Amino acid sequence: MIENGPDQKDLARRMNGAHDVLLQEFSGLRTGRASTNLLEHIHVEAYGSSMPLSQVGTVSAPDARTLTVQVWDQSLVVAVDKAIQNANLGLNPFVDAQMVRVPIPELNEERRLEMTKIAGKYAEQARIAVRNVRRDGMDTLKKLEKEHDISKDEHRDIGDEIQQLTDQTISKIDDALHKKEHDILAI
Repeated sequence: MIENGPDQKDLARRMNGAHDVLLQEFSGLRTGRASTNLLEHIHVEAYGSSMPLSQVGTVSAPDARTLTVQVWDQSLVVAVDKAIQNANLGLNPFVDAQMVRVPIPELNEERRLEMTKIAGKYAEQARIAVRNVRRDGMDTLKKLEKEHDISKDEHRDIGDEIQQLTDQTISKIDDALHKKEHDILAI
């Protein structure tokens, strides 16, 4: 690693951050089993702002086909129900007093293929984020060479390292996508 170039640890951290976000998004894609991660990204309009579902109630999975949300404030039950319906997860919750029950339907083949397409879109967004980080690093290299802070050889060497880091991260993203597609289609 050459000292004068862009902070490669920071570039690696940002690229890995795109991979981590992808894994979080994948946890929200359902594979036919009840998982509390499925509702993790849902936001509820409460108290005049948008709040994560976890801040207005307790999400649990009492069995493999049901999720429940024990809403702490009775006045937010309808807002929680509406937020889950509007999340485009193909779920139809129903209100049971201060609890919202969310039955998890079986995934049919058409829905599974739709889920794999959504997973592919998430992966492409992550790849784009990684390539944007690479572009930032390469732009910094060009600037440093133009200002004569690094030589052409150093520019090439650091550029190769950044490209290698990019390739590794995109490979991790592709592996995660392949695994998620397998999880969705194999059930």
